[in-house]
Amino acid sequence: MASPLTQDELTHLALCWRLVRRDGVALGFTSHDRDLLVDGLIHLARPGMSPSAIVLGDGVTADDLEVAGGLSSAALTRADLLAGRWDAAQLRLFLVDWRDPAAGQVALASGTLGDVAVGEGGDAGFTATLDSPAAALQASVVELCSPTCRAELGDPRCRVSLRGRRRVTLVTAMQPGRFQAAAILAADHEDGRLLVLDGAAAGLERRLVAASDGWLHPDEPLALAVGDRVQLTEGCDKRFATCRDRFANAANFRGEPHVPGGDLLTRIGA
Repeated sequence: MASPLTQDELTHLALCWRLVRRDGVALGFTSHDRDLLVDGLIHLARPGMSPSAIVLGDGVTADDLEVAGGLSSAALTRADLLAGRWDAAQLRLFLVDWRDPAAGQVALASGTLGDVAVGEGGDAGFTATLDSPAAALQASVVELCSPTCRAELGDPRCRVSLRGRRRVTLVTAMQPGRFQAAAILAADHEDGRLLVLDGAAAGLERRLVAASDGWLHPDEPLALAVGDRVQLTEGCDKRFATCRDRFANAANFRGEPHVPGGDLLTRIGA
């Protein structure tokens, strides 16, 4: 008959996850049967993600790791995931000795949350891909020639000052897929950014894809209400004429608007 296991033969390792949103909100979970304090953050023993649902591949592609877990009203909610609050959140997966979590950590994986899928109906769970640091190996390091600008309005290459082009205002009207805001010229904010400051959608950011008749259209739905405070940043369509005439910034245009395209070759061949 085999001898019983001694205490030294038992494992003292606990699996931990740490999720940090872009706005700094952090959540921690652990596979241990009680909460653990690790690096100043309490990692909850309630099931946030399942160890058996984490699969590592042997390649270096961006989707080599997938995380699955359950939803909790006190932690990861369906509404927050669908609203995009956890998009691009940083995830660290590591092991600690539950007897002394401060003694050290064994890193297992880290990266950025990618595509998130939430279960329908009674399936109170979600799956998410993890974009590992190896994803940077797939990025192009050489810019391609393009007739439009490759800089973003206000960034160090564009150099246009956003002072006076970013303002806090109130939502004055709301319809499905669009809204109006006080004291702004809607046309100037096409291709701009929207940051919601309060209300049900507080903290969410969207790109403004269109402006028509005073209405602004976010790229994804938002639960806005009349009276909500929002921060609006003007946009740029990245055309040379806009850069020159509207922003007087032709010297910093990061594109090649006068390089002949494929249409010229077609005309010559004809």
